[in-house]
Amino acid sequence: MQRLCDLHTHSIYSDGSCTPEELLNLAQQAGLSAVALCDHNTVDGLPSFLSAATNTKVEAIAGAEFSVDLEGTELHLLGLEIPVTYFSQISEQMREGMKRKEISNLELIESLGRAGYSLDYKAIKDQTPNGKVNRAHIAMELTRRGYTGSVQEAFATLLSPAAGHYIEPKRLTVWEMLDVLCSMGAIPVLAHPFLNLSEERLKELLPQAARRGLRGMECQYSLYDETTTQTAMQMADAYGLKYSGGSDFHGTAKPDIRIGVGKGNLQIPYQWLIDLHRA
Repeated sequence: MQRLCDLHTHSIYSDGSCTPEELLNLAQQAGLSAVALCDHNTVDGLPSFLSAATNTKVEAIAGAEFSVDLEGTELHLLGLEIPVTYFSQISEQMREGMKRKEISNLELIESLGRAGYSLDYKAIKDQTPNGKVNRAHIAMELTRRGYTGSVQEAFATLLSPAAGHYIEPKRLTVWEMLDVLCSMGAIPVLAHPFLNLSEERLKELLPQAARRGLRGMECQYSLYDETTTQTAMQMADAYGLKYSGGSDFHGTAKPDIRIGVGKGNLQIPYQWLIDLHRA
């Protein structure tokens, strides 16, 4: 029987609805051999995640999903197998970014309020376990109040940069983050590349990124169809990158996506994790 894994999930420490312990239990129920916790721009949930894994048969992969900049385009880099000894360094590095994110959040709430979409930012913060708010939390509140029909609609309309309410905070560049992850001995993986870039821009990015230490890219992902998966695998092969895959599980925030299987279209071999280690 093939061993399977999920190398991209989220917990309550960013915008997921499950605790790290609940995440591990779900992974075990799904029969996974390994699961990576990759909360957005934070490692705060990893200590309890790693500790709880000792009571399960699931291998816990310490990760994070970092928002980075590529010439004005937001990309997401996963850092997998982040050493525990670097957790405090990452937290310190992310602190300045979180300050900029907080300013961006407040400006977003104020702009929405002027347009007639009244939100209580303090109430939104109080509902998060660590007070770290991102657009997903605001999207959920817009939907809860009936301003939008779904989180997806909120992102496509009011929270889209094109709507004029959201101003993206300044981020580290993809090159800076690659350098950080490589210096720590973590495994850098490009998350859901086709959600952010065209195939043409990917072909421009990947050769240089591979030279700078990018080790893999997500080839199986919940929102990919079979054609996109095959294209991703071909591009990974072309630039010497290993395959990775993940559901991007968030729990109730994305109720149609299940851990390990996504929308029923995922089957991520544990061998991919082994190959990422060996690259």
